[in-house]
Amino acid sequence: MEPKWLNAIWNGILVSGLTLCAVFGTRPTLAVDIKTAPEVIVENGTTGVLTCTFKSNEVVSSGATVHWHIRQLGSDQTSTITFFSNGINYPVAAFKDRLQFIGDLNKKDASIQLLNAKFSDNGTYFCDVKNPPDVAGTPGRTELRVVPRESLPPDSTAVIVGAVCGAVIGIVLIAVVTYLIIRRHQSRHDYEGCTSVESTTSPTPRPRKKVESSLAGSVGGRPSGPVQGPVIYAQLDHSSINSPNSFHKLEPVVYADIRKN
Repeated sequence: MEPKWLNAIWNGILVSGLTLCAVFGTRPTLAVDIKTAPEVIVENGTTGVLTCTFKSNEVVSSGATVHWHIRQLGSDQTSTITFFSNGINYPVAAFKDRLQFIGDLNKKDASIQLLNAKFSDNGTYFCDVKNPPDVAGTPGRTELRVVPRESLPPDSTAVIVGAVCGAVIGIVLIAVVTYLIIRRHQSRHDYEGCTSVESTTSPTPRPRKKVESSLAGSVGGRPSGPVQGPVIYAQLDHSSINSPNSFHKLEPVVYADIRKN
């Protein structure tokens, strides 16, 4: 018969071994990190996309599942709208023809698409992904707002494009104004330089001779005697036109005598 103290030692060793096996032999459960868009705004009657991505420390297996839930406005209850498993989507009857699973679990994407969005679809949507053994984690949360066209916020892409165009136009205008100012300043500087050069290189004007007085004396004064004008001379031909053998006799004759008194 073994002593009691020996049985107590064996019992302690057995309990310690079981505890170590439980600690080191069991794999701890890890959480799945789920990300969704905080808010999605969709025009009434159009298609809206509710994005959901996740991170898991395990390789996505065939046992991975996705649950989408909704909590409608003014309600405290949450209900399932679709369940996705083994590549098959199982939407509830209210969303059967309007909800599609567009994600890819192998790419860690669990997004859905809502067709023909209605005002009654407004509410809070939750995306819950489980990838065993990673089954813990906080579901992603998205606020869906279905609004009329006139209530849609401006497109961020259009705002960015407008801002870039405005910045480019502003830069061009600044460059043009700067160029004109520099050109005007340079033209004024060149004009002042030419003026100074002409003033230093131009010769000193000489006094003009008093020609006008001598000309006035010669024109205004009358001569003491008569002045003979030009005389025009001509030669007269007294030869007979009918006598080709006769010689021509030329006689100088005064044609005109013009005089000035």
